[in-house]
Amino acid sequence: MKYDFLDPAALSRLGAIPLEARQAMTGNIAGRHRSPHRGSSVEFAEYRKYVQGDDTRRLDWKAYARSDRYYIKEFEADTNLRAYFVLDASGSMGFTAGDEERIQFARKLAATLSYLVIDQGDAAGLSVCQEKIHIEIPPTRRAAHLNHIFDVLSKTEPTGETGLVDALHTIAEKINQRALVIILSDLFCDTDALGGALQHLRYRKHDVAVFHMLDQQEIAFDFERPHRFVDMEDKTSIVAEPTLVADEYREAMTTFMENVRSKCHDIHADYHLVTTDQDYEEVVHNFLTSRLTQKGRS
Repeated sequence: MKYDFLDPAALSRLGAIPLEARQAMTGNIAGRHRSPHRGSSVEFAEYRKYVQGDDTRRLDWKAYARSDRYYIKEFEADTNLRAYFVLDASGSMGFTAGDEERIQFARKLAATLSYLVIDQGDAAGLSVCQEKIHIEIPPTRRAAHLNHIFDVLSKTEPTGETGLVDALHTIAEKINQRALVIILSDLFCDTDALGGALQHLRYRKHDVAVFHMLDQQEIAFDFERPHRFVDMEDKTSIVAEPTLVADEYREAMTTFMENVRSKCHDIHADYHLVTTDQDYEEVVHNFLTSRLTQKGRS
């Protein structure tokens, strides 16, 4: 295959599992996802009193016989899903300590999920952000649209400082209809500011999923000799003896991870901690199946 972040066999296996929205969606075509609006699908929702102008074919005559009042049957309307993939392409996304480079793992997740979204008849789009959003691909359902997404993913290289927080605020304002917003990032930014951006997305009633992408070495900090540590965003560096700072580092890292998880849980985001030594197909599989059990709970 042309793109090294796509595995046709994995796509075939994963294609049997639908990507479900966890909350009601809105769209302009019929689809598989619940809508906040009432419609005429087969799943009964509720009764309401008849008002002049209602379709009399939806009158429930049994309810009339019991109560001597006219009631209309309402059903859940189904609609299509719009998935917005937000890829953090700041410099730190290029980190690797021996496993797969973080940006490549993110490419695999974004490409695989966008393929699955469009394959099931829904719409996928992509926003790539560094210091600001520098590429935006609006979501569509066209299969040919995938090539555009894949081309952008293949050419995206991590550089510069992160602008993820501002990007999320911009996306929250730009998306007019409820959508699934999937964030792929190491989330190395101000945690409180990140929480505010996530709250903004939630306020706009979006279904938010977060892939928190880290290298196992960033968590374990398993170094045995002095190293020069370089900030991959602003390029500053420091030489340190790992054994002298390991405990303090791990404590700070644990606090960071707990704070990020807490901010995500505060808005009921679908949070997934991902390390780049994991099998990406398993990560996608777990994401898809977990949403099947969570549907309708958020």
